Amino acid sequence: MNKLSAVLIALLASVSLSAHADVITAQQAANDYGVFAKRLNPNSTLSADAGRAFYTKKVVVNGKDVSCSSCHTDNPANTGKHNVTGNPIKPMAPSVNPQRFSDINKSEKNFTNHCKDLYGKNCSPQDKGDFVTYLLTTK
Repeated sequence: MNKLSAVLIALLASVSLSAHADVITAQQAANDYGVFAKRLNPNSTLSADAGRAFYTKKVVVNGKDVSCSSCHTDNPANTGKHNVTGNPIKPMAPSVNPQRFSDINKSEKNFTNHCKDLYGKNCSPQDKGDFVTYLLTTK
């Protein structure tokens, strides 16, 4: 094996480990939301199906039907586009975007802003846990 091949293998392994580590971070976020949801309702369990329903749920905002998928596309592993500005939005899926859920404070700020914009309220720990659980299933 030549030096270039060894360097490429090491580089790919580090990128793979980085993406894997952030999937683990997202899984930990889902687990944490699940714990909070159970405190509110001991019978709650996280559901990727409920997370997908949450992600695609249409609401009327300023006379338009919108949902998370309006900007983030039907497949959260794809690059989205902001409905108003047209700016690109990095994929939501942690398997594709290693930065997603790597900063819990940023994630919470985004949940707060987007939940209020779309639903006019804060999202529950159940909503957040289901949502992250769904995102973890997308590739």
